[in-house]
Amino acid sequence: NCLLGFLHYRFIAKPCALHVGIQDSGPYQAQPNAILEKVFMSITKYPDEKRLEGLSKQLDWDVRKIQCWFRHRRNQDKPPTLTKFCESMWRFTFYLCIFCYGIRFLWSSPWFWDTRQCWHSYPYQPLTSGLYYYYIMELAFYWSLMFSQFTDIKRKDFLIMFVHHLATIGLITFSYINNMVRVGTLVLCLHDVSDFLLEAAKLANYAKYQRLCDTLFVIFSAVFVVTRLGIYPFWILNTTLFESWEMIGPYPSWWLFNSLLLVLQVLHVIWSYLIARIAFKALIRGKVSKDDRSDVESSSEEEDITTSTKGPCGRSSSNGANRVNGHMGGSYWAEE
Repeated sequence: NCLLGFLHYRFIAKPCALHVGIQDSGPYQAQPNAILEKVFMSITKYPDEKRLEGLSKQLDWDVRKIQCWFRHRRNQDKPPTLTKFCESMWRFTFYLCIFCYGIRFLWSSPWFWDTRQCWHSYPYQPLTSGLYYYYIMELAFYWSLMFSQFTDIKRKDFLIMFVHHLATIGLITFSYINNMVRVGTLVLCLHDVSDFLLEAAKLANYAKYQRLCDTLFVIFSAVFVVTRLGIYPFWILNTTLFESWEMIGPYPSWWLFNSLLLVLQVLHVIWSYLIARIAFKALIRGKVSKDDRSDVESSSEEEDITTSTKGPCGRSSSNGANRVNGHMGGSYWAEE
């Protein structure tokens, strides 16, 4: 998985990023200042109003200039737009390929059309090579997401994503060990259908294609709500909770398996709420609003106008350090 990711970055993702105009450079470098650097490294990266006023008197700097310095200094340690584009490109490629593989495989599978087939002759169901490779690829990818989450920038939904990855890995492993791979393939395919759309929208966002970005987000939102709040509970949970109980009866692992599936459903509800809130803001403002969990901070419009005319903070970086996720105005959903 790591080797494939490196090759994808080197020969596909990076050339695509450069082709759409994303420059191979880091964010704007904060003006060297020993006093502010010491505060940043030893005391706090988010100084309060009292500390800002003290630093303002000590340096004879305007408070907004100091705020701007700290914002640029925080962004300086975060990945540039090129890196984020390549990461999203890798996830987009995987989700799209694995979804196409899964839908092609399931189209000819009887349990895709009749979920009761998931429990016929259980647990004595053959594990075909197609099922095996499908599971191994999905499991390896989610393990890579689990580990990379600790090396990536920590975002506000870190805990939710950690629980999601943990539940997903637990479900894949548990269903494989208990030979519940038939219903497992349905769960995997159902999740992949919206994931690649989200990554596509993020790619458009990083490339500054606002109209395409908003269009893809609308499509993603519709697919997400339909699959996670409609198909998942009425198709997947219905067969795991009721059809399996009816056909093979309750068994010890039944409780754990369905508990993990219900955890996923709770996460689906949380994310659907966030998406609905974004869509509501988009309708009001005419475009997707700012991502309040973005890994690159932006200033308010007033501060941008003020600092654009004075001091080093007014100079914008080549890859948009003053922008959210590489797009002026940004998007709330850009890193969901």
